[in-house]
Amino acid sequence: MAIRLKTRDEIDKMRRAGRVVHRILNRCRELCVPGVTTAEIDQEAQRLIDEAGGTGMFRGYTAGGNLPPFPSTLCLSVNEVVVHGIANDTPIASGDIVGVDCGVQIDGWCGDSATTIEVGDVPQDVAAMCATTRHVLQIAIENIRPGRKWSQVARLMQNYAESNGYGVVRDFVGHGIGQTMHEEPKVPNFVTPEPPGMGRNGFRGKVKRRMSAPANADFVLREGMTLAVEPMCYLVEPDRPTGVVTLRDKWTVVTHNRRPAAHYEHTLAVTADGCETLTDGN
Repeated sequence: MAIRLKTRDEIDKMRRAGRVVHRILNRCRELCVPGVTTAEIDQEAQRLIDEAGGTGMFRGYTAGGNLPPFPSTLCLSVNEVVVHGIANDTPIASGDIVGVDCGVQIDGWCGDSATTIEVGDVPQDVAAMCATTRHVLQIAIENIRPGRKWSQVARLMQNYAESNGYGVVRDFVGHGIGQTMHEEPKVPNFVTPEPPGMGRNGFRGKVKRRMSAPANADFVLREGMTLAVEPMCYLVEPDRPTGVVTLRDKWTVVTHNRRPAAHYEHTLAVTADGCETLTDGN
């Protein structure tokens, strides 16, 4: 597993891309109101990317030719859609949650970030799930440091989510990032002894790389690593299926029980004593 470490100058270039991603996500928060469609939000995101002189990393992505070209600039995932939601003309309603995932390349360097936007009067259990998933990402940020195994961080993330009663998506994971959207290593949000690629839906290379098994693909955090860390949690109910399924369009991933899911992501750079968030707008 070849992990490329970045120099200070390269990390600063990634931060430039991260600022564009941050600006787009902020604009999406402004636009996510009842009556607006995800297609309208997607069009505005593309305008902002063009204005910044960047390239959106998702539209046209084929996972190495294994999937049809992804048709949207953003991944816009509403309610039970976990990731890879495709923009459409259905109006957003009060009570919806909208996962927005944005990846941009500027001058050859990438930034990738996601957030889940609560629209209007969101049910209390859904809002609590979103808050927990945001905190899972914060746990990663607070616990990344050189010399620590990633599995140590992933275990803390998983334990917090599951101790609060939420399912942790195991079919899709984070990834290394730099001059391309996907680099080594795979960055899961959980720890399990299952071998890689043995999850329910098979490998789905994509905009979020699939893996069911950090246990034998662990790595030691080192200064200069740049990682896209992205926890995904969902509501669970007794006697209902857990996990996720992929719809016939081969992209849209929904919870098996059709209950809402949340997704948050930042691009992070490992530093001498912790990590920097490259997609927080700073």
